[in-house]
Amino acid sequence: MQREWFEKDYYQVLGVAKDASSKEILKAYRRLARQLHPDANPGDPSAEDRFKEVSAAYDVLGDETKRAEYDEARAAGPMGRPGGGQGGFSFNVGDMGGGAGGIGDLFGQMFGRRGQQGGAAGGAGPRRGADVRAELTVDFEDAVRGLTTTLYLTADAQCSTCHGNGAKPGTSPQVCGTCGGRGVVDDNQGLFSFSSPCPNCQGSGVVIPEPCPTCHGRGVELRQREVRTRIPAGVADGQTIRLKGRGSPGRNGGPAGDLLVDVHVAPHERFERRGKDLMTRVQISFPQAALGGTIEVPTIDGGHVTLRLPPGTQSGSRHRVRGRGIDNGRSSGDLIVTVDVTVPTEISDEQRSAIEALAAASMSGEVV
Repeated sequence: MQREWFEKDYYQVLGVAKDASSKEILKAYRRLARQLHPDANPGDPSAEDRFKEVSAAYDVLGDETKRAEYDEARAAGPMGRPGGGQGGFSFNVGDMGGGAGGIGDLFGQMFGRRGQQGGAAGGAGPRRGADVRAELTVDFEDAVRGLTTTLYLTADAQCSTCHGNGAKPGTSPQVCGTCGGRGVVDDNQGLFSFSSPCPNCQGSGVVIPEPCPTCHGRGVELRQREVRTRIPAGVADGQTIRLKGRGSPGRNGGPAGDLLVDVHVAPHERFERRGKDLMTRVQISFPQAALGGTIEVPTIDGGHVTLRLPPGTQSGSRHRVRGRGIDNGRSSGDLIVTVDVTVPTEISDEQRSAIEALAAASMSGEVV
């Protein structure tokens, strides 16, 4: 049973009633997951936190067995955890706040001890590894197309000497004789039963008589490692890519953490990005602007696309080329072309005569 069950109203997190059906819970979860997914909210840590909260709620309420246990635990309340003997209560001192003035401190003084802060009050269960954060700078074109690359990290990794068990090669961790491998010790006080982290193994459930000389019993070491990863097409500047299970290793059989890659996209000399659209500028001559016609516009893939300009095209006007923007595999943006009319700084006598004739015709209202 998890402490969060007594602190979190998972029905409220998902926005459903306590008697909601399994289909209603699934529907609410899918709606919130789409809305809060990190890919849909790049660079928004609050949305990412809400996404984790929603996922944790569905992990419980989406499982009929866990949901029944959760409902029973919530109905009993945090003081009604079973295990305190007949008609009694079981308290885990580590769960009740070890700070001065907390209830854990109060009961600790009453019965001659305090809850150990920072201990594994939940016993020797699996522990998830920590998340690792890294940064990656990619070229603009690679961000548009996607790429496979290698990240070079210096972070916690499974110890290469003991392979994660923390013991010197040739030896093994031993079950703690004080708590029997549970990670907690109990103290029955009549009506009440108190649990606290085992003082001998600090809540791990095992002791290591001969620690590994490399990691000193931690099971992990700080070393360089390479992570091969695929950056998806259309990744945006400032977006965070989550790589499941590529973070720090877990403990006691727990899963590894995630690798969070903060992506920075270098600017391009010709293109800019706005959402899924690509923006570019091209120069055209006055005759092209006045008479219209077709021009060749460069694309991000190194090719060209033909754009037809109407007669009387104005300098600074924008023209859309459908489907030639960023393709992320689900949909494509457009290429937005801004045209700038170029005014020549030097002209020939023939060009001057033509321009003067145009100016005279314009003032007289004649059409050339």
